[in-house]
Amino acid sequence: MRTTALMSTAAPRSLQQTVIERRELRPDDVDVRVTHCGVCHSDLHALASVGPGAGLVPGHEFVGEVVAVGSDVTSFAPGDAVAVGNIVDSCGTCTMCLRDQENFCVEFPTLTYAGRDRVDGSTTLGGYSGRYVVRDSFVYHRPTSLDPAGVAPLMCAGITVWEPLRTNGVGEGTRLGVVGLGGLGHLAVRLGRALGAEVTVFTTSEGKATDALRLGASRVVVSTDADAMAAAAGSLDLVIDTVSVEHDLVPYLRVLDLDGTLCSLGYLGPIDIQAMDLLLGRKRLTAAGSGGRRWTQDLLDFCGTHGVTADVEVVPAADVDVALDRLARNDVRYRFVLDLADIDAELA
Repeated sequence: MRTTALMSTAAPRSLQQTVIERRELRPDDVDVRVTHCGVCHSDLHALASVGPGAGLVPGHEFVGEVVAVGSDVTSFAPGDAVAVGNIVDSCGTCTMCLRDQENFCVEFPTLTYAGRDRVDGSTTLGGYSGRYVVRDSFVYHRPTSLDPAGVAPLMCAGITVWEPLRTNGVGEGTRLGVVGLGGLGHLAVRLGRALGAEVTVFTTSEGKATDALRLGASRVVVSTDADAMAAAAGSLDLVIDTVSVEHDLVPYLRVLDLDGTLCSLGYLGPIDIQAMDLLLGRKRLTAAGSGGRRWTQDLLDFCGTHGVTADVEVVPAADVDVALDRLARNDVRYRFVLDLADIDAELA
């Protein structure tokens, strides 16, 4: 099956429309017509790491409608509203997969793009395209009450913060801190508040205070203000740190109460922590990434009930290079989403 995709070129961060072939439907496949795909920082990193002519098609947080299904598929039918995230397969038999944590698959999950298909060994091509063929187990029912463009970032940024919110038991009365107010952070605030938490946002920018309060925060702390940070000491149960660059975590351990947890989501490099920083107050440092199938559908169901979506700026597929350049400058609040509804018009 032919479809149009936005594929990498020799120029840095430049994509061009290219006709690609999607596989014929296997018995457990779903053919999805992609309407909207989020633009993630991971896409920037992937494009920077591939060589000229590598043929990368980014995109791992997208929504659309089912076009057709394989012979064994019973959970989806043509016309269904669906969403797909950054994992499209896993081994299904390891200890993690059996616990609904396919994101931690021991054999490593198959990623939506630049991954290895578990059946034929081909390289996966992402959701910056008109159609995507995916195993039914990694397709999710999408609430039709929500703006589809606002749902797309839930499939990466949303599930990344949702799983630690859920597994740490966030609910009524939880004192939640969120560090950073970007693509991940703004959803952590909105979801935490919808769960019933009292949310404190930590930011280096005083200018984000108004937005933080709009999203549901009850308190904003400027992290460069030593007095404000000292006043916040011992006041929180859980802190979700979404900052993607190297930074000192100790100040955020200090704002935790007894048995509090700091969950690092944004920065994936080495962390320097002294044991005493954890010992005082019996604090915990943890991390998370993406989410398993159980929590992903749980997120979409919750968002449908509570009307939660991402704040997005929708751009046409033709402007993808502009969106990538602006994202590289952090010039977006809070997620770019590509409108791909008509990308296959010339193939119709």
